[in-house]
Amino acid sequence: LDAFATADRSLSLAEIAARTGLYKSTILRLANSLLRGQLLERLDDGRYRVGPATFRLGALYQRSVVAIDILLPIMRDLAERSWESVAFYVRSGDVRTCLYRVESKHPIRYTIREGDVLPLLAGSGGRVLAAFSGQQGEPYETIRKSYHCLSVGDRDPETAGVSAPVFGPGPTLLGALTLSGPSTRVDAAFLQRMKNPLIEAA
Repeated sequence: LDAFATADRSLSLAEIAARTGLYKSTILRLANSLLRGQLLERLDDGRYRVGPATFRLGALYQRSVVAIDILLPIMRDLAERSWESVAFYVRSGDVRTCLYRVESKHPIRYTIREGDVLPLLAGSGGRVLAAFSGQQGEPYETIRKSYHCLSVGDRDPETAGVSAPVFGPGPTLLGALTLSGPSTRVDAAFLQRMKNPLIEAA
């Protein structure tokens, strides 16, 4: 399943073999198990696509991390107030995954999709997750003290954002709430103005 990228609608057996380094015979054996569990589907042309069971499992995972009925209204309010995109990221080892996303109303916007995987140690969201997961040194000490991270061009030279940690009961880190957009609009003054509303929302 890891062979599939966000933009892939389907993959051939040869493409899966090239991406995974597995023999085709091994892929066919694994694919049969995934087909039975509806984690994979085989199309009429012999290509494979991700199956419907992955959607159900993804929804279960989303609900297990944070209650969507609590988080999404907060994200929508931030997006409405700022006119920029709001995302919620969770840490997965050395990367972060976008679990929820509310898009900006601007026609030109920084687009990340739910399910996209990004580096952990780049961008304000990743740095917040790293800081509150115990990453040592700077800028992580400063992030822990201020409860936020501002970034301009950190992961992408044309984007900027501000992020804050989201905690569950007690000190449990659930994820990072991020407000981001093109750096032509999301400048230093905008980030400073939206910093406190974001921290309060998180």
